[in-house]
Amino acid sequence: MTPGRFLLRVIFSVKRVTVPAMLLAVVWQVGESAVPVVMGVAIDRALATGNAGQLVLWLGVLMALYAVLTVAAKLANRLTSYAVQLLQHRLRSTLSTAVLHPAGGAARAPDGSVVSVMTSDVARLANAVILLILPVSRIAAIGFIAVSLLATHWLLGLVVLLGAPAAVWLMGVLSERLSRDTRAYQELLASTVGRATDLVAGYRVVKGIHAEAEATRRYRQASQETLVGAQRNAGLLGRFLAGSGAVSSAFVAAVMGLAGWFAVDGRLSIGELIAAVGLTQALLPQIQSIASASVPNLAGARAASARVVDVLHGTGSGSPGQDDALRAEVAPLPVLEVSAQAATIRVDPGEFVGVRADDRTAARIARALLDPRTGGEVEARLDGLPARELSAQEYRSRVTVAPHRATLFSGTIRDNLTAGAGAGAPELIDVAVRAAACDDFAADLDLPVGEDGNRLSGGQRQRIALARALASDAPVLVLHDPTTAVDPVTEHAIAVRLRGVRAGRSTLLIASSPALLGRCDRVVDLFVDAGDAPLHGRTVG
Repeated sequence: MTPGRFLLRVIFSVKRVTVPAMLLAVVWQVGESAVPVVMGVAIDRALATGNAGQLVLWLGVLMALYAVLTVAAKLANRLTSYAVQLLQHRLRSTLSTAVLHPAGGAARAPDGSVVSVMTSDVARLANAVILLILPVSRIAAIGFIAVSLLATHWLLGLVVLLGAPAAVWLMGVLSERLSRDTRAYQELLASTVGRATDLVAGYRVVKGIHAEAEATRRYRQASQETLVGAQRNAGLLGRFLAGSGAVSSAFVAAVMGLAGWFAVDGRLSIGELIAAVGLTQALLPQIQSIASASVPNLAGARAASARVVDVLHGTGSGSPGQDDALRAEVAPLPVLEVSAQAATIRVDPGEFVGVRADDRTAARIARALLDPRTGGEVEARLDGLPARELSAQEYRSRVTVAPHRATLFSGTIRDNLTAGAGAGAPELIDVAVRAAACDDFAADLDLPVGEDGNRLSGGQRQRIALARALASDAPVLVLHDPTTAVDPVTEHAIAVRLRGVRAGRSTLLIASSPALLGRCDRVVDLFVDAGDAPLHGRTVG
């Protein structure tokens, strides 16, 4: 995905919040622009004629207009803030997953530059959602002003309709150099932050080899380069604001001068003149806001999007490179072996193996696979190596365990689905949702689930947890009784779809459901008989 497409995807990812915020912002901005129109009408119909009834009527209209635009402004700002915070959370979760749990397990310790990406770059990228709210509302206000001036005098409206887009386009041209320099500055800043983070993390080593002076010199040099970049970027921003301010001020002055000339010439009444002047004054902040806020916001968001995409693609600092990612994709799946109940359960690459066991044994196996260091009597091996000897990161990048109890966290269905290692591709999430039979209640993935999923039934929570595990696309997936809370019809649907979504991957299913076990390549029976004698791993079917 290119940085531009990723930026658009981020901007449109929370439409359920941004669309209402945009509509409220349109009411707010158009309402403010309508104030001089109402005042002009009041002057012509009440003050000029001395009609007290008309005066009371239009004062009431003005008060109602202020009340509506004030409420709309408050709600629009709250929704905008919520959308920004929600996007920051999602972006940081996605970056954490990509850095700590890369596909195929080719994990490396991230360096300090990732800190900058997850803080400043994520903040700039999340702020891009404002581009769908305030600029759209301000453009709507400019359109309202143009139509109102057109009704007052056709030439005034025509000048605004033609001149406003030209002024905004010219500001965009002026911002190009600023946009390019912003990315260069952000890269310098990220490099310096990363160097500082790495220096602090490795200070004991630096101290041990007596390299404090050299480390200090290198950091000071990087910091100085960043300072120069910051000063250059601030200078470009200042020149852009000065140039865009001159353009917008000249345009508004021209419109206001034209309105004054029409009033002197007798082609506008006093009320129409007041309305035209008020509308022209309302036009200035709309254009200046687009120039001083929206255009720099877009420049920063484009630069931040490129850096975030670099990390997600594995080309950023601290992440695997493209060659490593390619090796991870073609790396063979591990062989999983689990020793329990005097039997060995073996899952070869690409196999779908079922295990039937009593509740106690099933829980011990699942617990041992979740954390091999607490396995006790159950031992897990990957490619012949004891799993307890592997690092937690290496083990979890290859084996994902979905425990029996479904644990969800506050947020939306999508937030919970993308919490798994490697999850996040829309097409993979859609397939996982269908395979887990969630499509009957998860048509809108942006629905909130409540605290610990309390807005969902037990069966729905369990299916969301299963979809999350499937969306992780883990090389080896362990499922422990994933359908105990769902009805038989839904369980049968899950059983039919499960093999397809795990094709090409290894799966170990610990369950007692005949519908699920009947879909496995083979089933290892560890069930204990009445005399407490294990059946020593019979392979059934």
